[in-house]
Amino acid sequence: MSPETVPSVAQPVEERGGHETFDVEPPYFPDDAELAAVEKYDDRFLDRELSWLHFNQRVLELAEDPELPLLERVRFLAIFTSNLDEFFMVRVAGLKRRIAAGVAVRAASGLLPREVLEQIWTVSRELMKRHAHCFREEIVPALRDAGISLVRWEELDRDEQKYCKRLFRDRVFPVLTPLAVDPAHPFPYISGLSLNLAVLVRNPKTGKEHFARVKVPPIFARFVPLGNQRFVPLEDVIREHLRRLFPGMEVLEVHSFRVTRNEDLEVEEDDAENLLAALEKELLRRRFGPPVRLEVEESISPAVLELLASELGISTDEVFHLAGPLDLRGLHDIADLPREELKFPAFVPTTHPRLAEVESAAPVDVFKAARRHDVLLHHPYDSFATSVQRFIEQAAADPHVLAIKQTLYRTSGDSPIIDALIDAAESGKQVLVIVEIKARFDEQANIGWARKLEQAGCHVVYGLVGLKTHCKLCLVVRDEPDGIRRYAHIGTGNYNGKTARMYEDLGLITTDARITEDVAHLFNNLSGWSRNAIYSGLLVAPDSVRTGLVEQIHREIHHHQAGRPARIRFKANSIVDEAVIDALYLASQAGVPIQLLVRGICALRPGVPGLSESIEVRSVLGRFLEHSRVYWFENGGEPTALIGSADMMHRNLDRRVEVLVELPGEEERDAVAGMLALAFDPETDAWQLGSDGSWARSRGPVHLQEALIERQRRRRTGA
Repeated sequence: MSPETVPSVAQPVEERGGHETFDVEPPYFPDDAELAAVEKYDDRFLDRELSWLHFNQRVLELAEDPELPLLERVRFLAIFTSNLDEFFMVRVAGLKRRIAAGVAVRAASGLLPREVLEQIWTVSRELMKRHAHCFREEIVPALRDAGISLVRWEELDRDEQKYCKRLFRDRVFPVLTPLAVDPAHPFPYISGLSLNLAVLVRNPKTGKEHFARVKVPPIFARFVPLGNQRFVPLEDVIREHLRRLFPGMEVLEVHSFRVTRNEDLEVEEDDAENLLAALEKELLRRRFGPPVRLEVEESISPAVLELLASELGISTDEVFHLAGPLDLRGLHDIADLPREELKFPAFVPTTHPRLAEVESAAPVDVFKAARRHDVLLHHPYDSFATSVQRFIEQAAADPHVLAIKQTLYRTSGDSPIIDALIDAAESGKQVLVIVEIKARFDEQANIGWARKLEQAGCHVVYGLVGLKTHCKLCLVVRDEPDGIRRYAHIGTGNYNGKTARMYEDLGLITTDARITEDVAHLFNNLSGWSRNAIYSGLLVAPDSVRTGLVEQIHREIHHHQAGRPARIRFKANSIVDEAVIDALYLASQAGVPIQLLVRGICALRPGVPGLSESIEVRSVLGRFLEHSRVYWFENGGEPTALIGSADMMHRNLDRRVEVLVELPGEEERDAVAGMLALAFDPETDAWQLGSDGSWARSRGPVHLQEALIERQRRRRTGA
C-alpha cells in the first residue's frame, strides 16, 4: 500500500475562512494487487432488484408472524402491496425501458436487464401468491375469531344485502360509468393501480356478446362497512348489481383486474425553461405510462384475459393470477379500527431531556438549550413536535432571528413547519426554502408548497440542475449580544411531523461554528452560483460523501494493521455502491470487524471465504420504519460517527445533494454507539444475510425498537 496525505473526515483539506489546517496520519489506499484480490470475485455483488424483493419478503414475514398483534399484521399486508406497486412502477418500468432502448448493459451482479426481469417475475409471482394466501388462510380467519369479519357477497345475511342494495342505488350507481368495447367504442384507458371489473354481457335477442369495463370508484371505502365490524369488498357490491348498469343484457362473466403502469418521471432540466411547468407537464404524462403488470383473479376466463392482455400490450410473463380480492392497500382502513388490544401498545414520544420543561409550563427556549449543549434527537422516541418543529416555530416568532434557511423534500399536508416559514417571511425575516419538487410521488404536493411559500415572500429555489436536493437541513441566523450566531439542524429524515411518528430517524441541533459555517456555505451553493466543495465538518454529495467514507474505511485498515482498535459499523436503508462495497471487502480481507444494519437493499455478500469473512449484515423491521443513516468508525480508539441523509447508492452519491455530519460531542457519539451495539447484539431479533443473498430470521428475546421504547419510558419516569 502507498500512503497518501489526506485529512480526516471532518477536517479541512486546506485553510478556509480562518480554519487551521490539521496534521493527520495518512490513510492507506489499495494498490493494483489488492484491488485485484477483490475484483477476482466476479460474483461479489448481489443484484439490487432481487435484494429489494427480499426486503419486501421480510415485510411479508411480519404479516405472517403470529406473535405480532393482529391488526399490525394486517397493516404489513397493506404495506407489502404498496411497496410492490411502487417497485413495479419505478424499478420494473426502468428495466423495461432499458430493454426497449437496447441498453443491455450488465448490472454489477453480472445479470443482463432481461435476466433480472425474468427473475423478478418469478420471485414476485411467488411472493404475491404467498401474500394472497396469508390474507385468505391466516388473516381473515384470525380477524373473524377477533370479531372482525371480511366477508364476500355470498356470506351476507338478508339485512346486509338490503343495506348494500340501498348503498349501491343511492351512492355508488350514480358514480359508475360502464365503458363498452366495440367498433364505435375503442378499448378504454385503464388508469394505473385502479381496480376494475371486466364484464362480459350478451344481448338475449341477438345472442351477440360484448365486453365492457367498469372502474371501481376509489372515492369509496375499499371495504364497505356493514356494522358490527363486518366488511365486504366494494367490487362485490358492484358485481352483484351490474344488471342495473346493463339493463336488458345478460351478465355472463365478471372478473376483477388491476393494471400497474410506468409512473417514473423524466424531466429534462437542462432544456426546461421553467422547471415547474416542465414537471407539471410530466405529471400529466405519468398517468399514461405504459403498463408493466396486470393482476387478474384466478377465475378469469382465457378469452377475457386474452382481450385484456392484447389491448394493454401485456406479455404472458407480466400477468399475475391471484386469489381475490385484489388490491389490498385498503387494509390500512381495517388496521386503523379502534381495537387497541389488537395493536402494538400505545406509544407517545417524549421531549428530549435537554428540551424538556423543568418548572415552568412554558416551552423551553431551544436556542438557549442549544447554546448550552448540542442536542442529538432520536425520533420517534424523542418528540419531533417539541424539538425540530419547536425550533423552527420559535425561530419564526423570535424578533432576534434574522434569517431561516430550510430544505424541504417531503412534508405533511398540514405542515406547521410550512406555516412557521410563512409567518417568518411575513414578519420580515429572510427566508430561503430549497424545495425539491422532484421528490418521487410527492411532486404535485411540493409544487403547491413552493407556490404557497413564494406568495408569502419566501425565497424559493429548486436546488442545482441535474441533482435532487435530498439533504435535511435547517439554518437559523440570530442576532445576539455577542454577535451573529448560527443554529443548525441536520437530520436523517424529512421535515414531516406525521412520518416522524412512524420513521426512526436521528437529528442534531448544534451551534458548533465549524458545522454551522459549512451549512451556510452549502445553502449558498444551493441558492447561488458558488460551487465551494470544501467543508470541514460535513461530507457533501456528490463531491465528498463516497470519497470521505472510503478514505475512512481505509483508515480503519491502517489502524487495524498498526494494532490499534478498529471496527466499522454502518446503518443505512440501502448499501449498493460498488466502490464503498469494495472498500469494505478490502477492510474485511485485512481483518477489520464490520457490521452492517441494512433495512432494505444490500448488494454486498457477507461471509464469503477470503473476501468478506469478517462482515455481518443484519436487518431490523418492526413497528417503526428504520430510516436513519449512521456511519461509525472505531478510529484507533477515538470513535468517529457520522449521521445524515445519504444511503450508499449511486443516486445518493452521484445525483443528489446529500449531507453527512460528524457528531462533534462524545456524549452523542456514545449514544449512537449504544444504539448500534444493541442492534448487533446476538440476543436482538433480526434477519441475517447469507452469502447466497438469502435472509434468515434470527429470533432473539430482545426487540430493538421495543427496547428503545422501554429505555425512553425509564428516562421519562426516572426509573
